[in-house]
Amino acid sequence: MKKFLGAVLGGALTMSFSVLAAEPVATAATAAAPAVSSGVGGQLTQLVFGLLLVLGLIFLLAWLLRRVQQAGPAGKGQVIEIVGSRALGPRDRLMLVQVGNEQILLGLSPGSITALHVLKEPVQVPSTEKPTPEFAQRLLEMLGKDQKDKK
Repeated sequence: MKKFLGAVLGGALTMSFSVLAAEPVATAATAAAPAVSSGVGGQLTQLVFGLLLVLGLIFLLAWLLRRVQQAGPAGKGQVIEIVGSRALGPRDRLMLVQVGNEQILLGLSPGSITALHVLKEPVQVPSTEKPTPEFAQRLLEMLGKDQKDKK
């Protein structure tokens, strides 16, 4: 990718230097004549097309990246599921994780994960619907879309 960008930038610089070399040197007789703006319009068009090309390339790469990430392992085949989570402070959390038939209570802090307790009986979660963060839920309500309509 770096070689490609280097080649594109090098080609653009070479092209601009060749355009500058092709322009005639202004003399006293031509200095009094008004400047012709046809070259400026061509340069502006080239600039706009170049910007559109770069933006199109960015959107193409973003779309491609999303497609590649979706082609990865599916969420349904996961062995480890997060049953619940509770914030204890700005950087510390408790998480209840289910691995197979076993549930483990984990303590998460910056730089460490500690298994606090292995539950003998799994905790039953009352709703099978994943909880929506409060902000997302309120945003959906403001837009007039209920979560039940998503199903």
